[in-house]
Amino acid sequence: MKKYILGLFAVAVVASCVSNQEKAMKSADKNLILKTANDNFAKKKWKNALALYDRLANLVAGTDDFPNVAFNTAYANYYDKNFRLAGNQFKNFAVNFPKDPRAEEAAYMAALCYYEGSMDYNLDQSTTQSAITELQEFLNNYPNSERSKNINTLIDELSYKLEFKAYENARQYFKMGEYKAANVALENVLEDFPSTKLRPQIYDYIIKSRYELATKSVYDLKDERIESALAFTRQIEKEMPNTELAKTALDIREKLEKEKKDFVVVKKQTEAKIAALTERQKKLQAQTDEKLKTEQQMKDQVEAEKKAMQIQRDSAAINTPPPAATFKIQR
Repeated sequence: MKKYILGLFAVAVVASCVSNQEKAMKSADKNLILKTANDNFAKKKWKNALALYDRLANLVAGTDDFPNVAFNTAYANYYDKNFRLAGNQFKNFAVNFPKDPRAEEAAYMAALCYYEGSMDYNLDQSTTQSAITELQEFLNNYPNSERSKNINTLIDELSYKLEFKAYENARQYFKMGEYKAANVALENVLEDFPSTKLRPQIYDYIIKSRYELATKSVYDLKDERIESALAFTRQIEKEMPNTELAKTALDIREKLEKEKKDFVVVKKQTEAKIAALTERQKKLQAQTDEKLKTEQQMKDQVEAEKKAMQIQRDSAAINTPPPAATFKIQR
């Protein structure tokens, strides 16, 4: 019987809440809507509260109730995980009510909403960039605030997300065998994030990329790429001595030194072949030139002989007297 009575009481309470929500949604009474919205807010019924606060926006505009409605609306959206909308609402509150004692809190919550709305590293990071900007803006505006103490931690967390995305993108080039692109992309990560915590991993992929470039390089670039890789192994040992990465660098340097010696032999053989080929080409060219020269001389001689014969014919025609005139005798 006791359980039955409690059940009826619970149903009555729920029915009452539903009834109050419905009444407020259908009513034009500002005070009723505001009271019901605030009751829902206090009971953490965020969606019900938001439905009523949306109705109140025009009803309380310009009144003393407006700041409270705007502030609660922003918080209701925050707790309902509508972070982007809540962030804009908190920011608008801080801008529109700068003298309100809650202005600093609103500015902080705006930055926090942008932080909460930051996407995973493998997705678009425009929200992360916006969050860093908002957090830094709060830090600039309220440097002595108690709320500023964790801001740098949040900024570092978001910055690491950007670093990791850039690192992962660069690493994909290595996985695809695009070692030149990987090397460039990894160096860009170091340039964009000089204080990155991923430096050891980035160095590891850079030296591996340079090693692959050196060993699989075309002939004309091989020397340069071997030296580049060797220089980077020494840089790693200098910056990170007594580490696993330094051991990896030493192992790669030994392989590169052997590659360099082998390439010296290949270069000598190649240069000898090129020299022999060049000499052969010179001889063939000389023979071709001599042949062309002989043929030209023969042509010139034939032409000279033709000219001489023509001169003789022309001379004979000039020196031969014309025949005597003849007259026909009439019979």
